Parts: sequence; structure tokens; C-alpha cells
Amino acid sequence: MSDSAQGGGRLTRASAFIFLHTEHAIYAALGLLLAFTAVLALVDATGLTWHAVTAFGGAQQLLEVVDRLLFLLMLVEILHTVRVSMRSGRLTCEPFLIVGLIASIRRVLVITLQSSEITHTTDWTPQKEALFRASMIELGVLALLILTMVISIFLLRRTRDEGTLADAEEH
Repeated sequence: MSDSAQGGGRLTRASAFIFLHTEHAIYAALGLLLAFTAVLALVDATGLTWHAVTAFGGAQQLLEVVDRLLFLLMLVEILHTVRVSMRSGRLTCEPFLIVGLIASIRRVLVITLQSSEITHTTDWTPQKEALFRASMIELGVLALLILTMVISIFLLRRTRDEGTLADAEEH
């Protein structure tokens, strides 16, 4: 081999080594920041839960607690994705679908509570009617999005399981 081909090979290996370790360092820093944020969200959710319990909270306080807990679940799922990505070196789409599913469910809960508050008022204004209609459209879009994500998760798992069975049959 020529010296330039060997030099190019060394340069490629060195740059790949540097980029891999840089990527791992960034993933580790991201994981630490996500873990810290998750701990803060857990403390906040604990405080909200305590406040709702001591005040015998109504629907609004309970929604806040559920909203924060679902947010915490999203953070933990993203942290899990970062951990799996660091370990395997691959980015998988299923955890992102799960995070999207949780986020969509959070939004459905918020819209549902807001819509129920609008419909329980005695003064029905054109602005409230427009807000209610927009909320119903958003709920419909979210329902389709949730259905799409659930079907996607199902198909991903089914494909993965069929691939595992096919590999087991070959051996």
C-alpha cells in the first residue's frame, strides 16, 4: 500500500474514534441533564400531589398532578432512549412514538378539562363556542394521531417479534 493510503486510513480511524467519543460525551451530558430535570419534575409532582391531597383538590389540581406525572414519564422515556442509544449505537423510533403518545394523551386531558369548564358556564358567547369547536377539532386530530402511533408501535413490535422468531428458526 502507498503511504497516502495508510495515512488516509489512520486519519479515518482517528476521526471516527474522536467522533464516537464526542458523541458518547454529548449523550452522557444529555443524560445527566435529563436525569436532573426528571428529579426536579418528580419533586414538583410530589409537591403538587401533596397540595392536592391536603386541599382535597378539585379537577383542576388533579389535572395538574396527572399532567406533571405524564411529563415526568416522558422525561424518563427520553432518558431511556438516550441510554439505549448509547449502549447500542443505534437510534430506535419506538421510544419516540411512546413519548409522542404520552404527550398526545396529556394534551387530550388538558383539552377535555378546558372544554368541560367552558360547557358548564351559563353564559355561552360566540367566543366560547368558537373555542369549543376548535377544541373538538383538536381532539379529533389528536385521536387520529394517537391511533396512528398505537398502530405504529404495534407494527414495530410485531415486526421485531417476527424477526426474532425467524432468527430462532434458522439456528
